[in-house]
Amino acid sequence: MQNRWSAAEARRFVDDYGRQSHGADLALRVYTSRLLGAEPSLVLHGGGNTSVKTRVRDIAGDEVEVLCVKGSGWDLAAIEPAGLPAVRLAPLRRLQALDRLSDEDMVNALRCNLLDAMAPTPSVETLLHAFLPHAYVDHTHANAVLALSDQPNGLEICREVFGDAMTVVEYVMPGFRLAKAATLAFEQQSAVEGLVLHKHGIFTFGDSAEQAYERMIRMVTLAEARIARGRVVVPAAASLPASPAPAADVLPVLRGACAEPLGDGRYRRFVASLRDGPQALAFCNRADLSEAAWRGVVTPDHTIRIKHRPLVLRAPEAGSLDAYREDVRRRVAQYGDDYRAYFERHDARSGDGEGRRRTMLDPLPRVLLVPGVGVVALGTSKSEADIVADVAETTIATLGAAEAVGRFEPLPEAELFEMEYWSLEQAKLGKTAERPLARQAALVTGGAGAIGAATARLFARQGAEVVVLDLDGEGAQRVAQSCGRHALGLACDVTDPQAVRAAFDAACRRFGGVDIVVSNAGAAWEGAIATLPEDVLRRSFELNFFAHQSVAQNAVRVMKAQGTGGALLFNVSKQAVNPGPGLGAYGAPKAATFLLARQYALEHGADGIRVNVVNADRIRSGLLTDAMIAARASARGVDEAAYMRGNLLREEVSAEDVAEAFLHQALAMKTTGGVTTVDGGNIAAALR
Repeated sequence: MQNRWSAAEARRFVDDYGRQSHGADLALRVYTSRLLGAEPSLVLHGGGNTSVKTRVRDIAGDEVEVLCVKGSGWDLAAIEPAGLPAVRLAPLRRLQALDRLSDEDMVNALRCNLLDAMAPTPSVETLLHAFLPHAYVDHTHANAVLALSDQPNGLEICREVFGDAMTVVEYVMPGFRLAKAATLAFEQQSAVEGLVLHKHGIFTFGDSAEQAYERMIRMVTLAEARIARGRVVVPAAASLPASPAPAADVLPVLRGACAEPLGDGRYRRFVASLRDGPQALAFCNRADLSEAAWRGVVTPDHTIRIKHRPLVLRAPEAGSLDAYREDVRRRVAQYGDDYRAYFERHDARSGDGEGRRRTMLDPLPRVLLVPGVGVVALGTSKSEADIVADVAETTIATLGAAEAVGRFEPLPEAELFEMEYWSLEQAKLGKTAERPLARQAALVTGGAGAIGAATARLFARQGAEVVVLDLDGEGAQRVAQSCGRHALGLACDVTDPQAVRAAFDAACRRFGGVDIVVSNAGAAWEGAIATLPEDVLRRSFELNFFAHQSVAQNAVRVMKAQGTGGALLFNVSKQAVNPGPGLGAYGAPKAATFLLARQYALEHGADGIRVNVVNADRIRSGLLTDAMIAARASARGVDEAAYMRGNLLREEVSAEDVAEAFLHQALAMKTTGGVTTVDGGNIAAALR
């Protein structure tokens, strides 16, 4: 592993944070923490922790010795000084004399000794950092070290590889007990450079930030060198279907099978992340996949992300997805039964004699291994799904490295259960309330226009994962960027059925499926109907009717594969019910789309697909341009502002108002075949 220490960068951190009155010690702690966090093979997504012992002045002006240690919720890769809260060191060290300390009392002691009461809660391994005498302490879950440790004879292998440079500590649950055990092991061999925590991770320490970091890199390099000297293992490959089903068709099936019904047509869904690179596919295509995958996780910290086991599925075959869907649902149900048995078995073993102490987490898998498709990770959001996928890929890589040395054998199930249900570990996941559209994927056509962009952005703010389609691909990407880093912006000509299919496939590969579709794209052609060229009318029908049909067909295809219902929403127009002179080329296909929406509502209500339309008028957009507004205002003998407010409420209606109507329809679980009019009030256009 490369040592990325740079004296120049270290000085820059000292200069930058020194000006902010954080001090050189903390500045260097931030620098090397980021170096560690930048290596995915060392830590992932909030994993690992670091600390520095230094002196600061408290609010009374007294100089006190403190431990600045990584706080809950911070990621080493992007940590700031605020992510290393200062805790008074002397009171923590006095805790070492205790024989036992409950988790609750430990956390209380940490928080009571914070210099800033508003700071994040210090790491659950703070006491181990405090009990060690070194100024700088680093802790990672290095893949290479775990590959050596996660062996039947892992203790012996680690002692052989690291020799007198490291003390190997047998596995102990993190917290006070581990702090005591690790400190005792260190005191018996105090000249060491660090500790290997069996089947957990590695600590290194030093008198300077550079020394602690250099030792971490050197020890991990030793582990990597041992793995490189190992055997080359090429597991036998499984037999795959001659015509495998594409991932875009399979992912909605998997996502739907793992959705939890809540009643009243509602589901607690997951967002998916697909990993189908060479290493992921090679692992999923192993003939011994079930045996290899069910051994466990590489470090107990990972159980809160991926549970104690993945779900192994069979390879999907093109043309037989109905049968495959039933097989997947059966296997997901069996996984749930197995998880409940796992919970009951271990909760009963560790009960307190007064009934159950714990509430079972949901029994759904977080990682699905699909031969021919890849690793499918599930999360409450795209961000969370990507984290789960990263952890799964790390597990695969570490398992492969372990097999080069011997046989991968992680902690037993009982120990993993204790970590999965450890209250302090669960606290890492947070308890924030979910937004209304959380766990759902929404696709918006015409997304670069005023109404489409407003709708995409509003849906993103309400928690949806968003796909933005537009003929203007660059515009679609700009809108997507404004919706968050995971939003997808694609160029798509919705009058081309193949392009629409490809866009939906991209959405399924990105998020696992689609739950809300806003068919919004459109354009207006003008001219007297009797003299209108036929090609103009046909072009209008292609975009304002047939494109909506193509979008709706794909929406229903994906939603039926998921089996969790959905919302199919259309943007029609006042022209559909109240035609105006010279706008027949626009109003006729819009009226047809109005009826099309009701036909979909009629035919797919039993599938739980809610189909509704928004009827909007006089919205500043690509349809109603400034020039058109000026012309129409002049024709009516009013100024432009009066023209735009020409409704019962005397208020101009905006694209954001239309977006709010689409949001209402997306959330209205008992409404289908309905119309929401957004025009400020126009009796002539009201439905009769």
